[in-house]
Formats: sequence, structure tokens, C-alpha cells
Amino acid sequence: MKSPLLSLPGAVPAEAPDEGVAAHYGDLFREQRTLADGSGFVDLSHRGVVTVSGPERLTWLHLLLTQHVSELAPGVATEALVLSANGHIEHALYLVDDGETTWCHVEPGTTQSLVAYLESMKFFYRVEVADRSAERAVVHLPAGSVTANPEGVPVRETAHGRDLFLPRESLAEFAAAHGPAVGVLALEALRVEGHRPRLGLETDHRTIPHELGWLESAVHLSKGCYRGQETVARVHNLGKPPRRLVFLHLDGSEVKLPGHGAPVRLAEDGAEGRQLGFVTTSARHHELGPIALALVKRNVPVDAPLLADTTAAAQETVVAP
Repeated sequence: MKSPLLSLPGAVPAEAPDEGVAAHYGDLFREQRTLADGSGFVDLSHRGVVTVSGPERLTWLHLLLTQHVSELAPGVATEALVLSANGHIEHALYLVDDGETTWCHVEPGTTQSLVAYLESMKFFYRVEVADRSAERAVVHLPAGSVTANPEGVPVRETAHGRDLFLPRESLAEFAAAHGPAVGVLALEALRVEGHRPRLGLETDHRTIPHELGWLESAVHLSKGCYRGQETVARVHNLGKPPRRLVFLHLDGSEVKLPGHGAPVRLAEDGAEGRQLGFVTTSARHHELGPIALALVKRNVPVDAPLLADTTAAAQETVVAP
């Protein structure tokens, strides 16, 4: 759905996977500094919103998700994954429960398949699953924002800020009262700086949680059985995921950033060397300059200079080998 905020002055539409909202409003670095200072908001109304209600919602979700949610207290935010039987990441959910309903926002384009999976797993449990994307719009407030939470609106608060599940019809009114609006590219730059993975960018069809550092925030290693748990336990006990997420400082003299999927090689092997990974997200940061996240083979030396496509890159460890 196309956001009404694309009509704001200077709005430039975002590209995949964030179509429907603004990439920026004319000044990318200023918008990043606005977020870093705890001001403004980001329109994330293109993200899917899924709710689960019913008296058994938390115990039921606990059986399906990688996170421990059976005793999730109202207002406490968490995140969780849905894995395949082989332990590969299929969905990432950003959750909060309000005491009656569990609210989740998910990546654009994944809502339909997630709802279909949840519906197929209801069996005899007293739960109701609903796609609320048409009536609710996600808005992100940065950490330190003094904007008050609208009355009656579910709020998911973490160390990185607050996600509001606004009624979609109130989005333009909220923007007029609580601007300035900030584009998703600014939020993405801060996400890359914070080493936080995103489904569909840092993941492919065979990604497991260990490779991205998602064990710390989205996986509970001591909870009961869920689909894919055997892979999670086995790789955790062996301590050897096949790949690992790295943070890259890119050569600032290059005009063009390496795009998603660009090959990563050892610098000493040159642009014709063997591919050892790929760039997942790149960004221009207001303080750090050009930066990126990449997924590389576990045995790539942690201090080795790299090439991201043809751009020289120095790596920082996100997931230890």
C-alpha cells in the first residue's frame, strides 16, 4: 500500500523491499542525524501487521517460535523467528503483547505466507490470527524521542526506539503533529551501524540464526521444542555455523556502493578471486561514511582486508568464527 506521506515535500519513493514509503525527504544525512538525536519518526506503513488473539495465544506461539513467549508480560517487546524443518529462517516477527492480543510487524511481502502458516498450525487451540495491515500502520520513533504514545495504540519499545501500531487513517495526522518525517534509508544506515540483521537482506534460503547473531535477540536456547530446533541446538553445541555476519568499512573514494548480493573476496586475490560471501546491505552513514553488512564463510580470517565487488573493505567481527 502506498503511504499518504509520499505526498510530503521532498519525498523520494523507496525501492524494493521498501516500496510504498519514502526513501528520504531530500537530505539523507540530516535525516540520520535527526534520528540519532531522538527526533522525528520513520514511516514503516509498508510493513505487515499480524495479530494473534485468544486465551491460548502465548502458549500456542511458544510452540511455533524460536523465542520464549509463553509468559511474555504485557508491554514487553521481543523478537522471534519461524524456522523451516531444517532450521533455515523463514520469518522474522517483532512482537509485543497488550494483555489481550499479540501484535507483530513483519517484512513487506511476507504477511500472507506467515498468516497461512499460522492458520495451518491452529489445530484445537483457542486462537485467532488476523492480517491487520489494511487497518494498522507501523511508525518508528527513535530512542530518546519525547513524543507521547497515542492513547489506545499498541507500542513496542526496545533500546532502539518505539514502534507504534497506528490506525492507518491517522497516519497523516500523526505526521503533521510529530514531524519531521525521516526516510527508511536513514533508519537502514543506523541499522547497519548497529549490526542488526534484516530478513530478506541478510538472509537467503539457507541462512540459520547463528550466522547473523540472532541467537542473542530472537532465539531462546533453553525452551521446548519448535520446528528447526534440532539444527539450532546442533550448530550451537558444535559452535561452527557455516557463515558469519561481518561489518564492513568501505573505501570512501568509491562513488557507487556495492549493492545487495555483490561478491565479497579477499583483497589479496583481487576482483577475479574466489567469492567468499556477499554484501547484504550497504549504506552511507553520516559519521562513518560508506558501510555495509556482509555474510562470509566462517573460515575467512577476521583481520583480512576484503573486496566488496571492487571496493576495498576493512571488516569488523559481528559473529565470531
